[in-house]
Amino acid sequence: MNTTTQVYTNDVPSPCFVLDEAKLQRNLELIDSVQKAAGVTIILALKGFSMYSTFPFVRQYLSGATASSLNEVKLVNEYMGVKAHTYVPAYRDDEFVDILERSSHVTFNSWSQWERFSEKLIVKSEADTSEGNSSLFTINFSLPSFGIRVNPQYSEVATDMYNPCVPGSRLGATRDQLPDQLPEGLEGIHFHTLCENDSFTLERTLHALESRFGDLLHQAKWVNMGGGHLMTREGYDTEHLIGVLKAFREKYDVEVILEPGSAIAWQTGVLVSTVLDVFNSQGIDVAILDTSFAAHMPDTLEMPYKPRILGAYHDPVAGKPTYRLGGMTCLAGDFMGDYSFDEPLQIGDRVVFDDMIHYTMVKTTTFNGVNLPSIGILRTNGQFDLIREYGYESFKDRLS
Repeated sequence: MNTTTQVYTNDVPSPCFVLDEAKLQRNLELIDSVQKAAGVTIILALKGFSMYSTFPFVRQYLSGATASSLNEVKLVNEYMGVKAHTYVPAYRDDEFVDILERSSHVTFNSWSQWERFSEKLIVKSEADTSEGNSSLFTINFSLPSFGIRVNPQYSEVATDMYNPCVPGSRLGATRDQLPDQLPEGLEGIHFHTLCENDSFTLERTLHALESRFGDLLHQAKWVNMGGGHLMTREGYDTEHLIGVLKAFREKYDVEVILEPGSAIAWQTGVLVSTVLDVFNSQGIDVAILDTSFAAHMPDTLEMPYKPRILGAYHDPVAGKPTYRLGGMTCLAGDFMGDYSFDEPLQIGDRVVFDDMIHYTMVKTTTFNGVNLPSIGILRTNGQFDLIREYGYESFKDRLS
């Protein structure tokens, strides 16, 4: 067994997401240094990393988190101990008051959502329902700060599935849909057009934003630059990022907020799996694992991208044992491309997929009734702690 995977062979169940605590701390320390140097606020995006057992640790470095549903809002409240920055593409009437009470910031996706919900708010202890106006919301608590998501119509994201600026995008208002003056109560501008990009992409994006929304930026109290700022990736120019953020913050005299999804848990852990079967199919050697690309690593098929495996060659190498890796569901497409290994794979061998903590963990399903991977943490002292295991009840609870 390759030494890079030896740590995952003893107490770690399979399949299992394993977070490396030391690597998470390294990322958080770097992100904290950026937010302090730039004078901005960087918060956790639950859409990318919702491992709430780590939230008390994350809270030592980041002051808050952003949520995209009432469930995520509640997770922020309960395990980070703060109100959420909330953005939902469309709010539901039956959840809206709860979201307001649990959030410090609420961003609307469209001008119609802002008009519809802002007109229904009554901030007092009792609502006048004598005429049966049950559509009004009665608010007896402090309202959050409201913002609007905008579409600068500029993005360098190559994959349309992750590009919020494609023609006809449902995410954010274009400039022609907004007035010249921000109405009373609307204090923030929010955009999110990056996806694992660098600070130079952000700089070009800000030029597009300013060209369309510069007048409104001068009226705003805060600007949320969304996610996609992959500042923890090797080679990322954090000094350039700091300079861009400081210049923007000072130019518009606004609070600047970033909510990276991938950067927090980038390269912080793995998905451990085990070989269940090895056979030859029409001249191709196949290995079936106890995990699933479709159910446990959907991003690999959606993006798509080929995940790296510790101790394996990412592309086939002539003369070395080479296998097409398949998942354990009955979906014909539940397989990944070919990998080469130094030694032939045997039933029971561990196959460890690298960088599987951000986004991958939050997207898992129980399709075909396959169990969700367990979740564990490799502590800084080398000890492995199993945090959660799943079984029949987890599968059944999603159905009825």
